[in-house]
Amino acid sequence: MKSNTLQIGSFTFEWGSRTYVMGILNVTPDSFSGDGIIAKGDAVQMAVEQAREFILHGADILDVGGESTRPGSAPVNADEEMERVIPVIEALRKNFPQVVISVDTYKAQVAEEALRVGANIINDVWGFRADAEIASVAAKYKAPVILMHNRSNPASVEVREKLGGTYLGAEYENLIEDVKRELLASVEIAVQAGVKEKLILLDPGIGFGKTREHNLELINRLDEIRSLGYPVLLGTSRKSFIGFTLDLPPDQRVEGTAATVAVGIARGADIIRVHDVQEMVRVAKMTDAIVRKPQ
Repeated sequence: MKSNTLQIGSFTFEWGSRTYVMGILNVTPDSFSGDGIIAKGDAVQMAVEQAREFILHGADILDVGGESTRPGSAPVNADEEMERVIPVIEALRKNFPQVVISVDTYKAQVAEEALRVGANIINDVWGFRADAEIASVAAKYKAPVILMHNRSNPASVEVREKLGGTYLGAEYENLIEDVKRELLASVEIAVQAGVKEKLILLDPGIGFGKTREHNLELINRLDEIRSLGYPVLLGTSRKSFIGFTLDLPPDQRVEGTAATVAVGIARGADIIRVHDVQEMVRVAKMTDAIVRKPQ
Protein backbone atom coordinates (compact mmCIF):
# COMPACT_ATOMS: atom_id res chain seq x y z
CA MET A 1 0.00 0.00 0.00
CA LYS A 2 1.30 3.43 -0.95
CA SER A 3 1.43 6.12 1.72
CA ASN A 4 1.66 9.91 1.98
CA THR A 5 4.29 9.61 4.72
CA LEU A 6 7.55 7.75 5.22
CA GLN A 7 9.13 7.38 8.65
CA ILE A 8 12.90 6.85 8.80
CA GLY A 9 14.18 6.85 12.36
CA SER A 10 12.98 10.09 13.92
CA PHE A 11 12.49 11.79 10.54
CA THR A 12 9.12 11.90 8.81
CA PHE A 13 8.75 12.57 5.10
CA GLU A 14 5.32 14.05 4.38
CA TRP A 15 4.99 13.78 0.61
CA GLY A 16 3.43 16.86 -0.93
CA SER A 17 4.07 19.13 2.04
CA ARG A 18 7.45 20.39 0.83
CA THR A 19 10.42 19.41 -1.30
CA TYR A 20 13.17 17.41 0.40
CA VAL A 21 16.82 17.92 -0.50
CA MET A 22 19.38 15.15 -0.94
CA GLY A 23 23.03 16.23 -0.83
CA ILE A 24 25.49 14.27 -2.97
CA LEU A 25 28.63 12.85 -1.34
CA ASN A 26 30.73 11.32 -4.12
CA VAL A 27 33.39 9.10 -2.56
CA THR A 28 35.07 8.67 -5.94
CA PRO A 29 38.13 9.94 -7.77
CA ASP A 30 36.30 10.52 -11.05
CA SER A 31 32.98 12.26 -10.50
CA PHE A 32 31.74 14.03 -13.64
CA SER A 33 31.09 17.18 -11.63
CA GLY A 34 34.57 17.45 -10.19
CA ASP A 35 33.45 16.93 -6.60
CA GLY A 36 34.85 13.42 -6.07
CA ILE A 37 36.11 13.26 -2.49
CA ILE A 38 38.81 10.61 -2.97
CA ALA A 39 40.71 12.82 -5.36
CA LYS A 40 41.14 15.46 -2.66
CA GLY A 41 42.64 13.64 0.35
CA ASP A 42 41.25 11.96 3.49
CA ALA A 43 37.91 10.75 2.16
CA VAL A 44 36.26 10.07 5.51
CA GLN A 45 37.18 13.40 7.09
CA MET A 46 36.27 15.33 3.95
CA ALA A 47 32.92 13.54 3.70
CA VAL A 48 32.11 14.40 7.31
CA GLU A 49 33.01 18.05 6.74
CA GLN A 50 30.97 18.21 3.55
CA ALA A 51 28.04 16.50 5.28
CA ARG A 52 28.19 18.98 8.15
CA GLU A 53 27.99 21.83 5.68
CA PHE A 54 25.12 20.18 3.80
CA ILE A 55 23.14 19.65 7.02
CA LEU A 56 23.81 23.24 8.12
CA HIS A 57 22.38 24.47 4.82
CA GLY A 58 19.26 22.32 5.04
CA ALA A 59 19.93 18.92 3.44
CA ASP A 60 17.44 16.27 4.55
CA ILE A 61 19.31 13.25 3.13
CA LEU A 62 22.99 12.47 2.51
CA ASP A 63 23.57 10.27 -0.56
CA VAL A 64 26.87 8.36 -0.41
CA GLY A 65 28.20 6.80 -3.61
CA GLY A 66 31.46 5.01 -4.35
CA GLU A 67 31.20 4.46 -8.09
CA SER A 68 30.93 7.20 -10.68
CA THR A 69 27.89 6.89 -12.94
CA ARG A 70 29.03 9.44 -15.49
CA PRO A 71 28.80 8.28 -19.12
CA GLY A 72 31.95 6.36 -20.03
CA SER A 73 33.16 5.82 -16.44
CA ALA A 74 34.90 2.59 -15.43
CA PRO A 75 32.97 0.13 -13.23
CA VAL A 76 34.19 -0.62 -9.70
CA ASN A 77 33.97 -4.05 -8.04
CA ALA A 78 32.03 -4.54 -4.80
CA ASP A 79 35.10 -4.81 -2.58
CA GLU A 80 36.58 -1.54 -3.81
CA GLU A 81 33.22 0.19 -3.60
CA MET A 82 32.81 -0.95 0.01
CA GLU A 83 36.32 0.24 0.88
CA ARG A 84 35.22 3.67 -0.28
CA VAL A 85 31.73 4.01 1.16
CA ILE A 86 31.51 1.89 4.33
CA PRO A 87 34.00 3.94 6.43
CA VAL A 88 32.24 7.12 5.27
CA ILE A 89 28.78 5.83 6.21
CA GLU A 90 30.08 4.68 9.60
CA ALA A 91 31.58 8.12 10.24
CA LEU A 92 28.44 9.94 9.13
CA ARG A 93 26.27 7.80 11.39
CA LYS A 94 28.61 8.41 14.33
CA ASN A 95 28.79 12.18 13.78
CA PHE A 96 25.17 12.74 12.73
CA PRO A 97 23.02 10.13 14.52
CA GLN A 98 19.69 11.49 13.29
CA VAL A 99 20.48 12.20 9.65
CA VAL A 100 18.94 10.12 6.86
CA ILE A 101 21.63 8.40 4.76
CA SER A 102 21.16 6.75 1.38
CA VAL A 103 23.70 4.52 -0.33
CA ASP A 104 24.02 5.00 -4.08
CA THR A 105 24.72 1.47 -5.26
CA TYR A 106 23.28 -1.26 -7.46
CA LYS A 107 25.25 -4.09 -5.81
CA ALA A 108 23.54 -6.24 -3.17
CA GLN A 109 26.74 -6.85 -1.20
CA VAL A 110 27.48 -3.12 -0.93
CA ALA A 111 23.87 -2.28 -0.08
CA GLU A 112 23.68 -4.85 2.72
CA GLU A 113 26.92 -3.76 4.36
CA ALA A 114 25.90 -0.10 4.06
CA LEU A 115 22.54 -0.77 5.71
CA ARG A 116 24.27 -2.80 8.42
CA VAL A 117 26.57 0.10 9.39
CA GLY A 118 23.93 2.82 9.33
CA ALA A 119 22.56 3.68 5.90
CA ASN A 120 18.76 3.97 5.70
CA ILE A 121 17.90 3.97 1.98
CA ILE A 122 19.08 2.07 -1.09
CA ASN A 123 19.39 4.34 -4.12
CA ASP A 124 19.79 2.01 -7.13
CA VAL A 125 20.56 3.62 -10.50
CA TRP A 126 19.61 0.37 -12.24
CA GLY A 127 16.22 -0.01 -10.57
CA PHE A 128 17.00 -3.48 -9.14
CA ARG A 129 17.80 -4.83 -12.62
CA ALA A 130 21.60 -5.09 -12.33
CA ASP A 131 21.90 -7.39 -9.30
CA ALA A 132 19.20 -9.99 -8.69
CA GLU A 133 19.90 -10.10 -4.93
CA ILE A 134 19.56 -6.42 -4.05
CA ALA A 135 15.75 -6.49 -3.85
CA SER A 136 15.96 -9.26 -1.25
CA VAL A 137 18.45 -7.18 0.76
CA ALA A 138 16.02 -4.24 0.75
CA ALA A 139 13.18 -6.50 1.89
CA LYS A 140 15.31 -8.10 4.63
CA TYR A 141 16.21 -4.72 6.13
CA LYS A 142 12.80 -3.14 5.41
CA ALA A 143 14.74 -0.34 3.73
CA PRO A 144 13.14 2.35 1.57
CA VAL A 145 14.35 2.15 -2.02
CA ILE A 146 14.80 4.62 -4.85
CA LEU A 147 14.37 2.86 -8.19
CA MET A 148 15.80 4.73 -11.16
CA HIS A 149 15.04 4.33 -14.85
CA ASN A 150 18.18 3.59 -16.84
CA ARG A 151 18.81 2.74 -20.47
CA SER A 152 22.51 3.55 -20.40
CA ASN A 153 24.69 2.01 -23.08
CA PRO A 154 28.37 2.98 -23.05
CA ALA A 155 28.59 2.36 -26.80
CA SER A 156 26.25 5.26 -27.47
CA VAL A 157 28.10 7.90 -25.47
CA GLU A 158 29.59 11.03 -26.97
CA VAL A 159 32.04 12.87 -24.70
CA ARG A 160 32.88 16.48 -25.42
CA GLU A 161 35.67 18.35 -23.71
CA LYS A 162 34.46 20.39 -20.70
CA LEU A 163 30.79 19.52 -21.30
CA GLY A 164 30.81 15.81 -20.42
CA GLY A 165 29.02 12.84 -21.95
CA THR A 166 25.63 12.53 -23.54
CA TYR A 167 23.72 9.56 -24.95
CA LEU A 168 23.11 9.58 -28.67
CA GLY A 169 21.61 6.21 -29.50
CA ALA A 170 18.87 5.81 -26.89
CA GLU A 171 15.63 5.21 -28.78
CA TYR A 172 12.13 5.27 -27.35
CA GLU A 173 8.85 4.46 -29.03
CA ASN A 174 7.15 6.80 -26.57
CA LEU A 175 9.49 8.39 -24.05
CA ILE A 176 7.11 8.90 -21.13
CA GLU A 177 5.19 5.66 -21.58
CA ASP A 178 8.40 3.66 -21.99
CA VAL A 179 9.92 5.20 -18.86
CA LYS A 180 6.72 4.60 -16.88
CA ARG A 181 6.48 0.98 -18.01
CA GLU A 182 10.10 0.24 -17.17
CA LEU A 183 9.86 1.94 -13.77
CA LEU A 184 6.82 -0.18 -12.96
CA ALA A 185 8.81 -3.27 -13.96
CA SER A 186 11.38 -2.27 -11.32
CA VAL A 187 8.57 -1.78 -8.82
CA GLU A 188 7.36 -5.30 -9.58
CA ILE A 189 10.83 -6.73 -8.91
CA ALA A 190 10.88 -4.94 -5.54
CA VAL A 191 7.36 -5.98 -4.54
CA GLN A 192 7.91 -9.60 -5.56
CA ALA A 193 10.95 -9.68 -3.27
CA GLY A 194 8.88 -8.41 -0.35
CA VAL A 195 9.50 -4.65 -0.41
CA LYS A 196 6.40 -2.76 0.74
CA GLU A 197 4.98 -0.28 -1.78
CA LYS A 198 5.04 2.50 0.81
CA LEU A 199 8.86 2.18 0.84
CA ILE A 200 9.28 2.67 -2.92
CA LEU A 201 10.34 5.93 -4.59
CA LEU A 202 10.91 6.46 -8.30
CA ASP A 203 13.54 8.38 -10.25
CA PRO A 204 13.06 9.00 -14.00
CA GLY A 205 16.84 8.77 -14.52
CA ILE A 206 17.68 12.13 -16.02
CA GLY A 207 20.85 11.69 -18.07
CA PHE A 208 20.86 7.90 -18.06
CA GLY A 209 20.38 6.57 -21.58
CA LYS A 210 18.61 9.73 -22.71
CA THR A 211 19.43 12.53 -25.11
CA ARG A 212 19.36 16.19 -24.17
CA GLU A 213 15.87 16.48 -25.68
CA HIS A 214 14.66 13.42 -23.75
CA ASN A 215 15.89 14.94 -20.48
CA LEU A 216 14.20 18.27 -21.12
CA GLU A 217 10.92 16.55 -21.98
CA LEU A 218 11.06 14.31 -18.91
CA ILE A 219 11.48 17.27 -16.57
CA ASN A 220 8.62 19.15 -18.22
CA ARG A 221 6.35 16.08 -17.99
CA LEU A 222 7.47 14.85 -14.57
CA ASP A 223 3.87 15.04 -13.35
CA GLU A 224 3.15 12.01 -15.55
CA ILE A 225 5.77 10.01 -13.66
CA ARG A 226 4.36 11.29 -10.34
CA SER A 227 0.90 10.13 -11.45
CA LEU A 228 2.08 6.53 -10.98
CA GLY A 229 1.46 7.21 -7.29
CA TYR A 230 4.98 6.93 -5.89
CA PRO A 231 7.14 9.77 -4.52
CA VAL A 232 9.58 11.01 -7.16
CA LEU A 233 13.23 11.95 -6.87
CA LEU A 234 14.68 14.27 -9.50
CA GLY A 235 18.44 14.30 -10.10
CA THR A 236 19.50 16.95 -12.58
CA SER A 237 22.36 18.63 -10.72
CA ARG A 238 25.20 19.86 -12.98
CA LYS A 239 24.38 17.20 -15.59
CA SER A 240 25.65 17.35 -19.13
CA PHE A 241 22.28 18.15 -20.72
CA ILE A 242 22.49 21.47 -18.85
CA GLY A 243 26.03 21.92 -20.13
CA PHE A 244 24.97 21.16 -23.70
CA THR A 245 22.03 23.56 -23.43
CA LEU A 246 24.04 26.44 -21.95
CA ASP A 247 27.47 25.51 -23.36
CA LEU A 248 28.96 25.54 -19.87
CA PRO A 249 31.22 23.17 -17.85
CA PRO A 250 29.98 21.46 -14.64
CA ASP A 251 31.21 24.15 -12.25
CA GLN A 252 29.11 26.79 -14.04
CA ARG A 253 25.76 24.99 -14.08
CA VAL A 254 24.21 26.20 -10.84
CA GLU A 255 21.67 28.47 -12.56
CA GLY A 256 20.79 25.81 -15.10
CA THR A 257 20.34 23.31 -12.29
CA ALA A 258 18.14 25.81 -10.45
CA ALA A 259 15.85 26.09 -13.46
CA THR A 260 15.46 22.32 -13.69
CA VAL A 261 14.80 22.08 -9.94
CA ALA A 262 12.13 24.79 -10.01
CA VAL A 263 10.30 23.28 -12.98
CA GLY A 264 10.72 19.77 -11.56
CA ILE A 265 9.15 20.78 -8.25
CA ALA A 266 6.30 22.51 -10.07
CA ARG A 267 5.73 19.22 -11.93
CA GLY A 268 5.65 17.11 -8.78
CA ALA A 269 9.19 16.23 -7.61
CA ASP A 270 9.29 15.25 -3.94
CA ILE A 271 13.08 15.05 -3.53
CA ILE A 272 15.83 16.83 -5.43
CA ARG A 273 19.32 15.32 -5.52
CA VAL A 274 21.93 18.08 -5.74
CA HIS A 275 25.58 19.08 -5.34
CA ASP A 276 24.90 22.74 -4.48
CA VAL A 277 22.82 22.25 -1.35
CA GLN A 278 22.66 25.82 -0.03
CA GLU A 279 21.53 27.27 -3.35
CA MET A 280 19.05 24.50 -4.16
CA VAL A 281 17.47 24.54 -0.69
CA ARG A 282 16.65 28.18 -1.38
CA VAL A 283 15.31 27.39 -4.84
CA ALA A 284 13.17 24.60 -3.38
CA LYS A 285 11.78 26.79 -0.59
CA MET A 286 10.88 29.55 -3.02
CA THR A 287 9.29 27.16 -5.50
CA ASP A 288 7.38 25.42 -2.71
CA ALA A 289 6.03 28.80 -1.58
CA ILE A 290 4.63 29.32 -5.07
CA VAL A 291 3.31 25.87 -5.97
CA ARG A 292 2.43 24.07 -2.73
CA LYS A 293 -0.59 24.87 -0.61
CA PRO A 294 0.20 25.89 3.00
CA GLN A 295 -0.29 22.99 5.38
